[in-house]
Amino acid sequence: MTRSHSQSGYVLLTALVFMAIFLTAFASFINYTTLYARSERVAVADAQALALAEAGLDKAVYQLNQDPSYAGESNTALGAGVFTTSIAAIDANTKRITATGYVPNNTNPIATRVVKATVAINTSTVSFQFGVQAGDGGVDLQNTASIRGNLYSTGPVTGQNSNIIRGDAISAGPSGLLSGIHATSSGYAHTITNSSLDKDAYYQSISGTMVGGVSHPGSPDPATSTLPITDAQIAQWESDAAAGGTISSPCPYQISSSVTIGPTKINCDLKITGSPTVTLAGPVWVNGNITIQNSPTIAVASSFGSAGVAVIADNTVDQINSSTIDLQNSAVFQGSGSPGSHVLLISQNKSASQGGGIEAIQVRNSASGALLVYAGHGNISLENNISIKEVSAWKITAKNTAEVVYETGLANTHFSSGPGGSWAYIPGTYVIK
Repeated sequence: MTRSHSQSGYVLLTALVFMAIFLTAFASFINYTTLYARSERVAVADAQALALAEAGLDKAVYQLNQDPSYAGESNTALGAGVFTTSIAAIDANTKRITATGYVPNNTNPIATRVVKATVAINTSTVSFQFGVQAGDGGVDLQNTASIRGNLYSTGPVTGQNSNIIRGDAISAGPSGLLSGIHATSSGYAHTITNSSLDKDAYYQSISGTMVGGVSHPGSPDPATSTLPITDAQIAQWESDAAAGGTISSPCPYQISSSVTIGPTKINCDLKITGSPTVTLAGPVWVNGNITIQNSPTIAVASSFGSAGVAVIADNTVDQINSSTIDLQNSAVFQGSGSPGSHVLLISQNKSASQGGGIEAIQVRNSASGALLVYAGHGNISLENNISIKEVSAWKITAKNTAEVVYETGLANTHFSSGPGGSWAYIPGTYVIK
C-alpha cells in the first residue's frame, strides 16, 4: 500500500510537471501568435497608411491643376483611414507637398506614414533669337517703321531707307536679298542693293549700297532656319487649353468686363472690348477669330512667375479665311509681374503662305506692352504707333511708326503647358517617411 501510494504521487508529480511545461509552452505559443498577428496587423496598417499618403499626394497635384490656390486638406476619409495634405510655396513655379496617411484615424493611429514631393509647372521653352524673324514671305518695312534688335528672314527684306534696323539684317539662303534698308550693324545676304550698312557687308552681289565697315564679297550665303514655334507645340497648347473646358455660348463670345479666363477653349469668335482687365490663368484656344479693341488690359496671372501664356486663334476647319487676330486701339499687355513673362498671340491662318491676301494678325494704333506675336503660315501687319517685344511670321509688313523692341532674354522664354500650368513631380524629390 505504501509503495502504491508512493508510485501514485510520483506519477501525479510527473503529470503536474509535464502540464506546467505544456501550459508554459502553450502560453508562449499564444503570446507568439498574438504578437505575430499584431505585427501582421501593424504591417498591413503601415502599407495602408503609405497608400493613403500617396493618394493624398496625387490628389493634391490634381487639385493644383484645377485650382492654383489649392492649399491642402485635412482628415479626408479614404479606405481604411484618412489623409492630410499641406502645400508650401517655394516660388511662383515650385511647391512642396506633404501628405500624411493615418490608419484608422489621426487621433489614435495604428500606423502613420508621410510622403513629400516637390512639384513644378511644366513649361516649354521657345527661343526667339531675333527681334523680327520671317519665313519665305520675307519682311517689308514701310515709312518709318523700325526694329530695335536683329532681323532674320529666309525671304527678301525690303525697306525705304527711312527705316532703321538697330542691329544686324540677315536674309538667308541663295535667294537672300537686302534692298532699301538701313542697318546700324552689319548686313548678310546673297544680294544687297540700295542699302546703308553702318558696319560690315557680307554678300555675293552688291550695288548702290553704302558700307561703313568692311565689305566681304564672296561670303557664303547665311544658313536658313525654321521659325521658333512648331505646329506640334501649338497643338499641345491647344490640347492644354481644351483640357480646362470648352465655352460654346454665347457666340461670338464677348468680354467687356474684368474676368479671369483659361485654360479654356472658346468654340467660336472672341471679342474683347472696352477697358476690362482680362487675366490669363492658362492657355486660351479660340476656334475662330480674335478681335481686341479699345483699351483693355490683357495680363498673365501672377501665379505663373516668369512663364508666359499663349492665346491662339485657330479655326481648324478654316485656316484660310478664319483664324485671324485683329488688335486695335490702345490695348495693353502685361506679364505676371515677374521678369520674362509675356502674352503670346498666335494665329494659324495660312492665307499668305497659300497666295491669299488675308492678314493673319493686324496690330494697329497704340498697342503696347509685354506682347509677342506669331503667325507661322501667315502675314503679320504692324501699323502706326505700336511697340511690341518680338514678332515672327511667314511674312511681316511694318508700316508708319510701328516699332519692334527686342527684349533681352527672349532666347529662353518659357510658356505654360498643361491645364492651369500643369503641375507635375520633379524627379528625385519624392521622399517617404
